[in-house]
Amino acid sequence: MPAAIGQELVALLPRLRRFALVLCRSQPLADDLVQGACERALANADSWSPGTKFDAWMFRILRNYWIDHLRRMRTEGMAEDLSQQTQLIGDPGEGPILSRLALTDVQRAIDNLPQEQREVLLLVCAEDLSYRETAEILGVPIGTVMSRLARARKRLMELTAAA
Repeated sequence: MPAAIGQELVALLPRLRRFALVLCRSQPLADDLVQGACERALANADSWSPGTKFDAWMFRILRNYWIDHLRRMRTEGMAEDLSQQTQLIGDPGEGPILSRLALTDVQRAIDNLPQEQREVLLLVCAEDLSYRETAEILGVPIGTVMSRLARARKRLMELTAAA
């Protein structure tokens, strides 16, 4: 059964990595989370039912892996400093600088959202999952997804003065 999900898993890797970055805000840790989630998925490939949403199944595995990681880290403490991540490429033009500043403001605003709002925002707005799929991944009612998303959008507009 693992070979049956292999191609779908490879195609989903960029989306999984993006979700992992939202969860942990660290590129190296996001890579580790995606790798761990893929290992779990391959080891438990028999638990996935063909015909169901593969991406929702994988996002749930990744989120659960993240929660397990947080539980383990409570005793060890976090060692990653996001401000040390300087892999961004510079451009001498004014446009890219202004865009980068705006992007930085939006990223900062998203970073200031509570974790549950960031998760919903990414799954619905970036991953284009339905409210129902997001609710299933997060294990919450659809109404909770809708209210978290509304609060996240309102807070983003306030923080970025986009209203």
